[in-house]
Amino acid sequence: MADLLLRLANDRRTAGLIRRLGLPTPVRLARAPGGYDAQPLAGRVVVCGAAPGGIAQAALRQAAESAGASCTLELAEGQSADTLLFDATGCHTPADLAALHAFFAPKLRRLARNARVLVVSRDPAALDDPVAAAAARGIEGFVRALGKEIGRRGATANLARLAPGVETQLAGLVRFCGGPRCTYVSGQVFRLAPAAVTEAGACQLAGKVALVTGAARGIGAATAQRLAEEGARVVCIDVAAARDALYETATRVGGLPLVLDIATPDAPATLAAFLRDKTGGVDVVVHNAGITRDKTLANMKPELWDGVMAVNFAAIAAIDAALLAGEVLHDAGRIVCLSSVSGVAGNFGQTNYATSKAALIGYVAAQAPRLAPRGITINAVAPGFIETPMTAKIPLMTREAGRRLNALSQGGLPRDVAELITFLALPASGGLSGNTIRVCGLALIGK
Repeated sequence: MADLLLRLANDRRTAGLIRRLGLPTPVRLARAPGGYDAQPLAGRVVVCGAAPGGIAQAALRQAAESAGASCTLELAEGQSADTLLFDATGCHTPADLAALHAFFAPKLRRLARNARVLVVSRDPAALDDPVAAAAARGIEGFVRALGKEIGRRGATANLARLAPGVETQLAGLVRFCGGPRCTYVSGQVFRLAPAAVTEAGACQLAGKVALVTGAARGIGAATAQRLAEEGARVVCIDVAAARDALYETATRVGGLPLVLDIATPDAPATLAAFLRDKTGGVDVVVHNAGITRDKTLANMKPELWDGVMAVNFAAIAAIDAALLAGEVLHDAGRIVCLSSVSGVAGNFGQTNYATSKAALIGYVAAQAPRLAPRGITINAVAPGFIETPMTAKIPLMTREAGRRLNALSQGGLPRDVAELITFLALPASGGLSGNTIRVCGLALIGK
């Protein structure tokens, strides 16, 4: 269902009325069509800054320039900023944090619509000094709060938290978080660890095989499309009831359809055999399939609990075990699990669903170090309110609350989730593993 308020707030004939009524006035969000551009920051006004003693400013600037930007230290008269990049790695004390205010405060009134902010900090866990660790942790609070302030412009703010020695691995994050594809990802922490990475560019997945479960519709179909746009050959999986839509998606993206209920006992072996026979293995695995069976816990029958746990958690663990044991998943592969903000913050009537989605957050964190020796990364993506046929069935007032209770005052689109999934599938994301990243427009609830 279309977002009527979004349309009215951006129609010059009705925008004034919406403002006079005191209603939210969401802006139209910028989205990039097609596959990655080799220079996604070309034409953008990019301002770089740093706290004294920072170690990442040169790397930030180099990453931006390799993406097509001409960086500046200050805005010219009448100029608006499209992207702000700030190196906060020099913030070790309470006094050092004033550098955040000094850089950002004068520029916020000159921030363009759909602008992007990326702040880089040290990882508090890697700092021995408690005060320095606290200062680094404080930067996360700053970024989340800033994201909520600038969201009314359609702008986003995110944080890259660096392990020691990874300053040179920022290119992929600068391209994603500093450009138009970071549409509905805001207030998030990307934890970057040492890894072999390849700079992001066009068709980074050419020659790769990707697997997407639940690919017939919604986020799954959008993800299959995005992966195909980056050159991947996509294996599209869904249940028999979605056969027609599954084949339509697979045909559209030039992929292979496979009708399979992933929760059946023989599904992992069937899938592994299919991949060995048809594609010679797989490079990217996207666990998108999931179900809801909502009831308050007192009214929830055991089969409703068991069904959700079987599809949303047990099937993922079983499939991964089969693909890893037989090395069907290639070295330097990528696994992305679809969690949910319900798994982060809980949700009324969804104890089963929230349990399964929170379990995935724990699963990726535990698996990440185990997969690292093979160069395989695993991350979770947690969508918030996304405009899908499922959310269109939600009662009007509940649906409106879901749309408005975030910094951008609107729901996201399936493609917004697919953009993050695709970024996490790229060679340039090799330093990201064990992360859970929300695609929620910086929802006002949850972590």
